[in-house]
Amino acid sequence: MKDKIKILILDDEKQFTEELNGFFLSSDFESFEANTAAEGKKILGQHEIDLLILDVRLPGVNGLDILKEVKVLYPSMEVIIISAHGDMDTVIKAMRLGAFDYLRKPFRYIDIQIAIERTQKYLQMQRRLKKVEEKNSLISKTLEEKIDRQFIGVSQKILEVFDQAITAAKYPDANVLITGESGTGKENIARIIHYSSEKKDHVFCAVNSSAITETLLESEFFGHKKGSFTGAISDKMGFFEVCNQGTLFLDEIADMPFNLQAKILRATEEKVITRVGDTVPIRTDFRIISATNHDIDKNVELKKFRLDLLHRLNTLHIHIPALRERPEDIKPLLTHFIELYAGKFNRANIQVSKEVFEALMKYDFPGNVRELRNMTERAIILCKGNTLGIADFRVNPHKSETGEQKETTVNLKISEIKLVRKALQNNRFNQQAAADALGITRDALIRKMKKHNISISRGEES
Repeated sequence: MKDKIKILILDDEKQFTEELNGFFLSSDFESFEANTAAEGKKILGQHEIDLLILDVRLPGVNGLDILKEVKVLYPSMEVIIISAHGDMDTVIKAMRLGAFDYLRKPFRYIDIQIAIERTQKYLQMQRRLKKVEEKNSLISKTLEEKIDRQFIGVSQKILEVFDQAITAAKYPDANVLITGESGTGKENIARIIHYSSEKKDHVFCAVNSSAITETLLESEFFGHKKGSFTGAISDKMGFFEVCNQGTLFLDEIADMPFNLQAKILRATEEKVITRVGDTVPIRTDFRIISATNHDIDKNVELKKFRLDLLHRLNTLHIHIPALRERPEDIKPLLTHFIELYAGKFNRANIQVSKEVFEALMKYDFPGNVRELRNMTERAIILCKGNTLGIADFRVNPHKSETGEQKETTVNLKISEIKLVRKALQNNRFNQQAAADALGITRDALIRKMKKHNISISRGEES
């Protein structure tokens, strides 16, 4: 019998541990779950666990205390800390206590998969195996030779993106700008760059530039000194300091407030920051990978984004083509997502009708890969039998007759309006489902609807 990585999930949310346990079992790991510290310690005493996935907050006990104990009793055991709160001070403490990685809830299965594949236990086991099984990876043979983590795609366009990412990984001091529509996988490419570089053993910190309130932006990036403002009850490290020797991934960079951009530029150039309320300069060495789904050059023309900051961030540029521009990737992606969610939901022997593939090949996918993943998950949930049919996928099987996706010059505003309207129509005007398809939050969708005066009638709204 082939050796398997043994994983213990210790989290007080039973539904979470059950879902993650199901994913691990389908991914050919041996998995155990516990919802209390006592249950977890019992399992640790009975089995030789390779990897502990540990929630930092458990009933009646601090996860960091468990981490300390585990590293003493089982020093070779890898530990990945998870939390729904994302307190950077806790992240730093966990890393110092010996945690291998940190993930913030909710995270994607690919995030935990990548984290596991970086552990020494996994790498040692992979070296012992003569052949790597491909049950949960549709990575092409060309890519398999170059990287040992999940990367799905067989088209020439996505292979070129991968080659560009590997090239960027060889130059760890070069900043990278990743562009592409929402849902194309910009953060995934950023992680591949980081984990294929010499910075892979240091922090990868992903920040949504539009999700942090403007009043807290400076504190979040630069940190603050205790008492520097109301609520600053202790010293705090900012993103730049946390990412020393690592990578800071700035998503939705085009939405960063203009007044912060000059300070970001200076920090990026000098690699020296000063916490809010302090005067002591702190040297930190980091690489910035940024991403946007906007026409950032247009933002520069409109004086919404600094040209000098763009030049600093755009040392290397990687553009990820939309899924509709690489239709040969649709089938392997769909097959992968079916295997993923069939395992998650305990649905054995799921088949796909030929009509589904034909319809999806004709679909525009305004939400790109993220939309395909979401619609596959929904289809498996709603499917009554073992065969997914066209009725299980709510898509209009026809490409836009105007051929706007083939235009070389696209009006950004018109394109965004069309994408929002198409997503609403395809999801029967359910705002949450449309937001999921576009890969944005419901609040962001509502803001875009207000911005472009897109309204829906009471009869349509759900």
